[in-house]
Amino acid sequence: MKFPPCKTLLLSLTLLFGPAIGAFAQPPAALQVFTSVLPLKYFVERVGGQRVAVQAMVGPGRSPATYEPKPKQMAALSRAQLYYRVGVPFEAVWMERVADLNPTMSIVDLRQGLKLRGLEHHHHDSEEDPGVHEPDQEVQDMEMDPHLWTDPNLVKQMAEHIRATLSAADPAGAADYLAGAEAFIRDLDALDHTIHQQLATIKERHFLVFHPSWGYFAAAYDLQQVAIETSGKEPGPRALAGIIEQAKAGNISVIFVQQQFSRTTAATIARAINGRVVAIDPLAEDYLANMRRTANAFASSLEKPL
Repeated sequence: MKFPPCKTLLLSLTLLFGPAIGAFAQPPAALQVFTSVLPLKYFVERVGGQRVAVQAMVGPGRSPATYEPKPKQMAALSRAQLYYRVGVPFEAVWMERVADLNPTMSIVDLRQGLKLRGLEHHHHDSEEDPGVHEPDQEVQDMEMDPHLWTDPNLVKQMAEHIRATLSAADPAGAADYLAGAEAFIRDLDALDHTIHQQLATIKERHFLVFHPSWGYFAAAYDLQQVAIETSGKEPGPRALAGIIEQAKAGNISVIFVQQQFSRTTAATIARAINGRVVAIDPLAEDYLANMRRTANAFASSLEKPL
């Protein structure tokens, strides 16, 4: 068979330099990255694309408050190049051990540069406003609300931080990381716009939640969460009565819960206020789809148009 000149040349080069060409054409080895929770895994994958291989410490259905790393994860961590943290409870116990396990791994705190909120206490137990704290304020992880990702605008800042740190670890991929971050930020802008539109006409701005995971979301969209449980402690009988009284006074008829926590107390309150329990999950991996589901749940549950 007679080949055209161009194909003959390509065939000759392949036969002569095949191994070298094959080696040259191999894609770069993916950066080995860990994150504390699944939403952060999604963020890193959106920015990093195929240049990153990402694992989350806390898997589906697990609670960051009670999680302990598995031996397989610790072994994989010893080979990782980057770790993204955000201040969830298990990190307070394990991050020092993780750092000792792999001293060459860069640990990136995605709270850096962001204003942090304190976790709400039971409103009936304390009138103290959780407020907003500067990022340089020295506070314990357990005192602060780590759920920053429930505000898409804070996620935009995280995406930029991820882009910068991935580019520093892998300069050859800087253009790819920039493109990934820009595309992700466009999606976040669209998400934020949609949620603002959905919740703009909701008259009832207060909502009851078992675990105070939605403080940043509430602050972003002019809502107010009322927490049942704080720092792993459920309310006693007196506090429970106060929550029920507060819910009735505020015409609150919905209690939002997440799968990582017991629904027993939430169900008790729901019966007392003739309300219902609605499941939402701040730890779901598919961030954009999950936030749209969450916004729909808030809009339909609190819908009392002006």
